[in-house]
Amino acid sequence: MLDAGKKWVSHLLLAGLLVVASASLQAQNLPEFTDLIENSSPAVVKITTTASTAGRSPMSLPQSQQIPEIFRELFEQDNMPERHGGAMGSGFVISEDGYILTNNHVIESADEITVRFIDQREYKAELVGSDSRSDLALLKIDADKLPLLKFAKADSLRVGQWVVAIGSPFGLDYSASAGIVSAIGRNIPSERNESNYVPFIQTDVAINPGNSGGPLFNLQGEVVGINSQIYTRGGGSIGLSFAIPSSVAEEVVDQLREKGRVDRGWLGVVIQGLSRDLASSYGLDKPVGALIADLEPEGPAAKSGMQAGDLILKFNGRDVKTQSDLPFLVGQTTPDSKVPVEILRKGKKQTLQVQVGVLQVQDAPKVAVKTEPDAAPDVDKLGLVVEPVTEQNRGRNSVTTGVLVRQVKPDSPAAHAGLMAGDVIDQLAFSDITTVEDYRKVADGIAKNAPQAIRFFRNGRPVFHTITLK
Repeated sequence: MLDAGKKWVSHLLLAGLLVVASASLQAQNLPEFTDLIENSSPAVVKITTTASTAGRSPMSLPQSQQIPEIFRELFEQDNMPERHGGAMGSGFVISEDGYILTNNHVIESADEITVRFIDQREYKAELVGSDSRSDLALLKIDADKLPLLKFAKADSLRVGQWVVAIGSPFGLDYSASAGIVSAIGRNIPSERNESNYVPFIQTDVAINPGNSGGPLFNLQGEVVGINSQIYTRGGGSIGLSFAIPSSVAEEVVDQLREKGRVDRGWLGVVIQGLSRDLASSYGLDKPVGALIADLEPEGPAAKSGMQAGDLILKFNGRDVKTQSDLPFLVGQTTPDSKVPVEILRKGKKQTLQVQVGVLQVQDAPKVAVKTEPDAAPDVDKLGLVVEPVTEQNRGRNSVTTGVLVRQVKPDSPAAHAGLMAGDVIDQLAFSDITTVEDYRKVADGIAKNAPQAIRFFRNGRPVFHTITLK
């Protein structure tokens, strides 16, 4: 009985030793951030601004129905009339002679910008240039021999990699937090509902108001991103934060230093992604590329011979894997340069030469709310009632030909394809639809269980879907 007790104690001690050993090994495998934070903090700055006009309230976005409420920019700003407002954020030194990088939304509308280092030195900063599309701004202070941070090599970041952020969340200067890269190449909404020119880095690092514009490091102390946005419902971090890649920052900085603005390439197309059914209608095994839903009549794409319905597979020798790849590839192309673009048209690949234009900044059009038209008889086999397009019934849709959808039968092929009353159809099964007779001829020829591409306009915007007759 005594021997059994001794054995039980010895097993318990052995198990305890194994747990301690396991915990020790795990601790040895965890990264050490101490030196990184100590060496990098002197080049990180806290940024405060003053403005004579009221700005956005803390953790708010501009009034836009296009932006999900849960996306919040990371800065605090007073919103009280008849007094000076202020914003707060972070930034970091990128050159010994006083160039500092931060977010555009931190300094937007500022009358005065102040930067403060970890040793409490303060400087007034001048705005060299800013770029709202990338949410980056370049500042300059009158100083030299400053500590600086270096950017990591492009494409060096991997999902699962450790990253560290330094900034001033909620005014708590030089706070550090760590986490991993959750995803790369994220496409998230922009303020102006315009094409996104930033393939964001997603991390689970604790990022909060005041971290905006601060650096995101790899374990070598190189800057891999600039903290910009968080995904939240309550105003604080829930482990979903987004940073601008260093590769984007370097390109923007070079242009801001040279001319105070950023010129981007422009193709003149409205694009969308592919569903599996839509990819199947193009003869593809899986969704790839960017589908041209519409073109600017005098834009570079139209002049090169591109057409609505073309699927862009490569741009300037680089694969277009998803819709979100194209704006970034086009945007970083030098305006007026001529580049090859590979497209898929009616099952055949071809390469066109496109002279890239210059992107002009303009306000996005507001989308009008359309009321559903009255029902009409004679529902066709796709579940639609259509009529000719006229000046009076086309609403905000710019097309002058095609057919107007007057009614959609519930649970019909058209309803499953997402069509609504008020849509204007101008393409079906890759055939142009200019009249009701064109539509009926093509629709009557559609076979069962064969997904067909359909293009329609809704509130002035073209959309490609697939429609399948069961």
